[in-house]
Amino acid sequence: MARRRTEKVVTTTWEAGTSVRRPDEVIVEEPLEIRLDDVLVATTMRTPGHDFELAVGFCLTEGLLGDARVQSCRYCATGSAVTTEFNVVSVDTGGRAPTPTPRLGPATSSCGLCGSATLEQLGDRLPPLADPRPPALDVLAEVPERVRAMQPLFDKTGSVHAAAAFDASGVPLVVREDIGRHNAVDKVVGKLLLDGKLPAEGHGLYVSGRASFELVTKAWAAGFPALVAVSAPSALAVATADRAGILLAGFARHGRLNVYRPR
Repeated sequence: MARRRTEKVVTTTWEAGTSVRRPDEVIVEEPLEIRLDDVLVATTMRTPGHDFELAVGFCLTEGLLGDARVQSCRYCATGSAVTTEFNVVSVDTGGRAPTPTPRLGPATSSCGLCGSATLEQLGDRLPPLADPRPPALDVLAEVPERVRAMQPLFDKTGSVHAAAAFDASGVPLVVREDIGRHNAVDKVVGKLLLDGKLPAEGHGLYVSGRASFELVTKAWAAGFPALVAVSAPSALAVATADRAGILLAGFARHGRLNVYRPR
């Protein structure tokens, strides 16, 4: 079912002492409950759309699936899809996933949902990429412009992030937009998982904001050998990418980028 992703409002623009009223569109933000084998594991604020991808991608990148395969994904679990306003998604592995630990509280669209407290704990869950083969640097530098042309929600509202999976030649394969950066990434990862295209060997992951620790861990969990961000990474993101064997690039703009490695 197609969900409403923007809402019409009236804005008053003030400039040089003159006020002008005009119609505008703003992004919709609603809570999504994610359940794994009927256990609530997270509630996140997201832009409606691609909800199954978001739920599945979240479960994978947070390490909740273990070795289990996703058998189905559906709205409801606490009532009908209509009753819950399509804001509850259940991921089912037939009970084969490890017993999940319920989240203690909701997450905003701006915060990460990573359940790993330390880099050491993350290393225990995810081994370094066995044979990372990131796309060439000249290819990575072209990706932001290619993805920018595929962001209709940003064109309408100016208030959403984008994430994209791209191949070795820089062609975007999956592009998703969301009010939350982490959600956009999980939607991309979820799409690839549902299509049987993980791990993402030889591919790259693009994000339209900064490269945080959480986003590097999500790229790691999905097997991306390269992460490209429009803004800068954090120190922990650089250390995490180095441990994973991921090429981490930031400030990817206008055909240039920085590649980050620990000293």
